[in-house]
Amino acid sequence: MEPGHRPLVLVDRVSKRYGRTLAVAELSFGVARGEVLGFLGPNGAGKTTTMRVITGFMPPTEGRVLVGGLDIAEAPLEVRRRIGYLPENPPLYPEMEVSAFLEFAARLRGVPRSRVREAVAGAIERSALGEARDRIIGKLSRGYRQRVGLAQALVHEPDLLVLDEPTAGLDPKQIHETRELIRALAGERTVVLSTHILPEVAVTCDRVVIIAGGRLRAEDTPERLVARLGAARRGRGTWEIETTAPADTAAAALRAVPGVAAVEAGAETTERTLVLQVEATGDREVATDLARAVLGAGAPLYALRRSGASLEDVFLALTTEETEADEVGDADSGNGAGPPGAPEDDS
Repeated sequence: MEPGHRPLVLVDRVSKRYGRTLAVAELSFGVARGEVLGFLGPNGAGKTTTMRVITGFMPPTEGRVLVGGLDIAEAPLEVRRRIGYLPENPPLYPEMEVSAFLEFAARLRGVPRSRVREAVAGAIERSALGEARDRIIGKLSRGYRQRVGLAQALVHEPDLLVLDEPTAGLDPKQIHETRELIRALAGERTVVLSTHILPEVAVTCDRVVIIAGGRLRAEDTPERLVARLGAARRGRGTWEIETTAPADTAAAALRAVPGVAAVEAGAETTERTLVLQVEATGDREVATDLARAVLGAGAPLYALRRSGASLEDVFLALTTEETEADEVGDADSGNGAGPPGAPEDDS
C-alpha cells in the first residue's frame, strides 16, 4: 500500500498460536480502500488462519485487526456487517432454494426487511445465478454452488470482500466470469483474494502479499516483485533454445557450457523441432556460448531467446529458497523461516 494512504484493513502484528504451535507470526500489512489484494502462500503458510482472523471467525493470540478504523475484537458485530466472506468450501444449506437461502443470508447480515428482495436480486445478477435462483442448492453443480457462496458474501454490500479460492471447481468460462466480477468490484469494494492460480493474481490484483511459515515474505505490486527478482538473480535466467528433435546431442553440449545449471526438454513446436529450457548465468557472453554449443554439436539453431521472470518465479523464490527470498523480499517484511511444527493450513 502506498505511504500516506489510510488502509480500510490494518493487520497489525498479528500472531496466532494453537497451543504451543505458532501458525502466524507478527504479521502486518494494510489494504487500501478499493484495492484488490492477492494473498499468497504455499499450503501450511497460514493463509486461511489469517483470513479467519481478519473476518472475526477466530481471535488473534496477539496483535489486532482494524476494519474501517474499528477493532474487530472490540466491535465484532459492527465489523462483521462490513465484511463479506467466501471460504473455499462455503457453508450452504443444500435443502434450500437459492433465492430463499440468499434472503436468509441478507436478513442474517442486517439488511433491512424492505431492501431484502432488492439485495438478493442484485447478488443473483452479479453472481450470474439467474437460471438457478429457484433451484435447490444441493442439486446444483460445484460451480453453481460456488456462485451461491459468492452471492451470500455480496448480498449485504460489504465494504470488504474476503475470497478464499473463489474459482475452485469452476470451469474456464466460469473462472473468466468470476475474474471479471472481481475486477468490476475494484474501486467499489475492497477485495482480499487468496488463490493458487498465479496468472489469475497477475491480471486481477493491484498488489500482492506473500507469506511462508506464517511470516510475511513480500508485499508489493506484481510488476515490482517480478522486477525485484530479476535484479536479485544478478544475471541468472532461463533461456529457450529451439532446435531439431530429438535434441540429445545438443542438450549434452549445452550441459558442458560453463554456467549452465540445468537443461530440460520443453514443448515441441512442430513434429521435428522442440524447445530446450536452459538455466544459466551471465548475459550476452553465455548466450554466445549457448549458440556455439548447439551449432558445434551439429544441431540447427532456429531460435535463442531469454525468458523473463514471472510471478510464479517470485512465488517459488520467496517460499522455497531462503537466500533468494531475503534478496527479493521487502526489507521490512519480517523475513524468516517459519517455526518448526507449524500446523498445516487448509489452503
